[in-house]
Amino acid sequence: MACNASKTSLLRAIAKRGYATCPRPVGDLSAVNVKVLENKLVVATADATLPVSRVSLVLGAGSRNEAYDTQGASHLLRLAGGLSTQNSSAFAIARNIQQVGGTLTTWGDREVVGYTVTTTADNAETGLRYLQDLLQPAFKPWELVDNAKTVVNQLNAVSTEQRAIELVHKAAFRNGLGNSIYSPRFQLGKLSSESLLHYVAQTFAAGRAAVVGVGIDNNTLAGFAQTLQFPSGGGKAASANWYGGDARKDTSGHRAVVAIAGQGGAASNHKEALAFAILEQALGAKAATKRGTSAGLFGEAVNCAGGVGASVKAVNASYSDAGLFGFVVSADSKDIGKTVEFLVRGLKSASVSEKDVARGKALLKASIVSRYSSDGGLIKEIGRQAALTRNVLEADALLSAIDGISQSQVQEAAKKVGSSKLAVGAIGNLANVPFASDLA
Repeated sequence: MACNASKTSLLRAIAKRGYATCPRPVGDLSAVNVKVLENKLVVATADATLPVSRVSLVLGAGSRNEAYDTQGASHLLRLAGGLSTQNSSAFAIARNIQQVGGTLTTWGDREVVGYTVTTTADNAETGLRYLQDLLQPAFKPWELVDNAKTVVNQLNAVSTEQRAIELVHKAAFRNGLGNSIYSPRFQLGKLSSESLLHYVAQTFAAGRAAVVGVGIDNNTLAGFAQTLQFPSGGGKAASANWYGGDARKDTSGHRAVVAIAGQGGAASNHKEALAFAILEQALGAKAATKRGTSAGLFGEAVNCAGGVGASVKAVNASYSDAGLFGFVVSADSKDIGKTVEFLVRGLKSASVSEKDVARGKALLKASIVSRYSSDGGLIKEIGRQAALTRNVLEADALLSAIDGISQSQVQEAAKKVGSSKLAVGAIGNLANVPFASDLA
């Protein structure tokens, strides 16, 4: 069935005018146009640096919406980007998008699942036609069976560090945000087509979705968005509760990876979320050089612990109604206990100097400018913002808001982490890894 937008001469005329606009210079920050439709669907667009159109359909169908018996549904939704829909076969989708030199990719996290189609500007209509189809997945049983090996391969490719982060979410939230973004192995082959279609009916709602584009006219995209038909259901995700505690998985070997976190900032509290983002950079988001150590307090803690070959980085996850902040560290099993002790001491100290805050702001600004100046980074950034907060901040406004965060606000964020009950996720040789109760 053809996309309704392709039959509308008005939209086609608007599209041609939009495609004729010149791309913005590489490195420049684009203005973002936001429109909320009557059905509460958010539409946002920005200029591109290349004559390439990117359009994302972002749906509030992340893993936090899964029940115990539907765990892994969001993982299969990401896989469904390459499967048949109720209107098009998998072959037709792949062939027709590739025929115009386009690509269809999927991405997601605990909150959202996103489908992004990329084409040259004059072939955007073809991409929109098949992007629309993804709102009506088929989940044909034989395709799920044929792609079971793909899911296994994706699970095998998950890094040990990421698995520790998944475990700390489980310890912190138990369910909801505690659900992994990856399918549990005990669920492989267990989710039926009916279960997945029911999950779609509950999560594909206009009020929890967004259509965002880079390199496409705002009126064109709004016209396309108005043709989208969402299921009439659309339940709301349960509120997140913080519990803390332990989630551990013992494996063979001589190394351990440990993620430890306290409560962070929710995206709904914009100033607090920014304070935590600055804190992440100040304490040591990542090493500035290959195989180096973090420049912040976490890097100093690892050096003081004396562990050889240990690596650490800050972890900051901000969700619509909750957050998680801490660190993930990898070290030899004989050194991990002492390393964790020093890191937790730093995490609980709530000591953030003016110099730390200044460095954190500079690093955060650089990261934001990098994301906003890249078309691929920009569409994910505005897509997630639009779906979660129903609005999108332009880069200049976001940079100005960062400047407005004071040292005391960052210290308050650090105190919130230090005073909360800690969650511990650990995997590897855990003989010397402390439990959450030992770190209180």
